[in-house]
Amino acid sequence: MRLSAHFSGYQSSTAARGIVNILLAVALFAVMDAIVKWLSAYYPIAQLVFFRSLLAFVPLSVLIVRDGGWRDLRTSRPGGHMLRSLIGLASMALFFWAFAVLPLADAVAISFSGPLFLTLLSIPLLGEKVGPRRWLAVLAGFAGVLLIVRPGSGLFGLTALIPVGAALGFALAMICVRRLSVSESNTAIVFYFTLTCTAVSGLALPFEWVTPAPGHWLPLVAIGLIGGTAQLFMTQAFRLAPASTVAPFEYTAIVFALLFGALIWHEIPDAGMLAGTAIVIASGLYILHRELLRKGAPTHATAAARGAVAGAQQAED
Repeated sequence: MRLSAHFSGYQSSTAARGIVNILLAVALFAVMDAIVKWLSAYYPIAQLVFFRSLLAFVPLSVLIVRDGGWRDLRTSRPGGHMLRSLIGLASMALFFWAFAVLPLADAVAISFSGPLFLTLLSIPLLGEKVGPRRWLAVLAGFAGVLLIVRPGSGLFGLTALIPVGAALGFALAMICVRRLSVSESNTAIVFYFTLTCTAVSGLALPFEWVTPAPGHWLPLVAIGLIGGTAQLFMTQAFRLAPASTVAPFEYTAIVFALLFGALIWHEIPDAGMLAGTAIVIASGLYILHRELLRKGAPTHATAAARGAVAGAQQAED
């Protein structure tokens, strides 16, 4: 009885620590997104992606050393890493572009459609079966996206398609990650993604480089350090607690986006945007619930791997 109570208390303690870690990760990613939006008025997207990726190697090295060292980076599937990384790079660039041209909360809310695309793409690309309940959740989620975008209203126009494209890229990248994770370590997946983003965005710098103003060097460096550190917190969150416990807290990103948007850019959402966001979040949570019922509760090792990948993917969000 005492042993059972002790184990139950330990589980509660680790779950609470997992929740704290996921909230710290989401908050840091939100700060990074806000800095990216502010810097996008002065610098091209490729330059922002370069700083985001290059400086992320500093905290990423901590993850590499902790999770097995550099030997974990060995790979027999360089082509798979390249495909996943290029798709992820395109998704990141689109998200950064969306932050530049849309209200922060709107861009973040539309990005929540990523799991909806992932559910649909898993049918032809992974051979998964989607039951009627998840189909209804997907349809409801896209209805929520339409409520946010409101095509034909003249509020956003074609710019609203930018975060939709980014969310689609997120889903395709996650399909690649699922295939890679069969034989590749999560550390390798994150490392080669970051390396590819740094290299490809670096190739664009001779054509798009804007010399930073003295006061802009610190925020440019910060987006990489903050994003990489957030990735560590997210990985630790999924290491400490099951996905069913911590994943729902990823949706708190909309709270931070609403707060930063209102305080910094005076962006006040309307009722349609809030209603659409609520529908998309509810759909995503229901899809997560059905996924966990279908596959069973993941082990902590599996959850940690998901966290590492999700952390890398948040760079695209």
